[in-house]
Amino acid sequence: MILIRSILLTASFIVSGFLYSQTTASTTVTMTLPVVTLMDIEPTGSFTLNFTAPTEAGNALTAPTPNTSKWINYTSAIASGGLTRRITASINKLIPGVNIRVQAAAASGSGGGTLGTSSGQIILTTTPATIISGIGGAYTGNGTNNGHALTIH
Repeated sequence: MILIRSILLTASFIVSGFLYSQTTASTTVTMTLPVVTLMDIEPTGSFTLNFTAPTEAGNALTAPTPNTSKWINYTSAIASGGLTRRITASINKLIPGVNIRVQAAAASGSGGGTLGTSSGQIILTTTPATIISGIGGAYTGNGTNNGHALTIH
């Protein structure tokens, strides 16, 4: 009797192992990500560049103190294998004898992905010039101290 119980108990463990063992399954999941292009300048609002008038005839205007209060933030989702993005800048009207320069710093802050690269210092004209290039799927984080700091002078 003990032998029969042992055999039945062993058989029930073996059978329960097959009944309650884990199995492997697979499924196909399709995800569609939207193509996104968002950009803004933080903080909102305008700023003033104050040129100083010369005190002697024939001298040029004195350039203003550079403004470093603005940051470019962006979110970019591109199609797989899609082209990278860029950010351009221009002015509405040239002022004879006055050059306005802008430079985007390297990306910093809480972002991630394929962040853009600064083109260095650019003299603004009425023709858009690239200031940041090579933006892939990326986000910079939002607000001041995230993204690319701008120096405008």
